[in-house]
Amino acid sequence: MKKTIFGLSIAGFLFAGYMSGYKLFTQTCAFKETCPLFFGIPACYFGLAIFAGLLFFSGMLVFSKMEEKQAIFRIFDLSLAGIIFAGYFSVQELPLLFSKGLGAYALGLPTCTLGLIFYVLIFILSAYQRFGKK
Repeated sequence: MKKTIFGLSIAGFLFAGYMSGYKLFTQTCAFKETCPLFFGIPACYFGLAIFAGLLFFSGMLVFSKMEEKQAIFRIFDLSLAGIIFAGYFSVQELPLLFSKGLGAYALGLPTCTLGLIFYVLIFILSAYQRFGKK
């Protein structure tokens, strides 16, 4: 389960890194989507920071460089923050998704929603590690 969290963190970091890099170097958003802003800064930059934290703590967990309980708490908290953050921006995309369907987005869903899926999966796994293990 630890390796799955680590793998999802890597995937999320790479995805958010691509989105952030594309925005940084082209001044447009990837996949021709809207580019939501958070305090005037592209939301994908914040997503990248959250995934960087998840990658750091899940790496510490996998390579036994941090106490398991502490790493899981941090992963749990960061993934919850990611759910709230990406969920907020995903809700804003619902009108377009409902009016135009999945074809409105190059990847079928808004990129914020794809990030949300990663956060939810990491959250579920970390919640199991935190509360489900006896």
